[in-house]
Amino acid sequence: MLQRLKVKDVMSQTVITVPPTEDVVFAFEKLMKHKISSLPVVDDGGKLVGIVTATDLGHNLILDKYELGTTVEEVMVNQVIYVSPEDNLATAVRKMHEYGSDEGIINQLVVLDNHKLVGIVSDGDIISSIEL
Repeated sequence: MLQRLKVKDVMSQTVITVPPTEDVVFAFEKLMKHKISSLPVVDDGGKLVGIVTATDLGHNLILDKYELGTTVEEVMVNQVIYVSPEDNLATAVRKMHEYGSDEGIINQLVVLDNHKLVGIVSDGDIISSIEL
């Protein structure tokens, strides 16, 4: 099943993003409003330059680690793990596991086609696609 289905079959094509200049407080509010766990960071030209997660932003906001005016660019992860729309779901699951932290997996992967952001695939998307 995971070998047969492709990322493009289950990914969300509507991707909520944030610019690098966004204040971390507003980025966190966007994550909470849309009930998502990560935000791809894109520059003015639409190029993917990083990613921020609800876990990282929320944890650091609670601990008051950010100064007033801290931007997404200052805290984002620059090395973004991604998949292609043509990759199969087994590849996506492998990357989620392989690049996750010691405590777990990456919950969402951005989907790039020729370096262009075309979607996002979550662990929930993959689980929903499995026929029992």
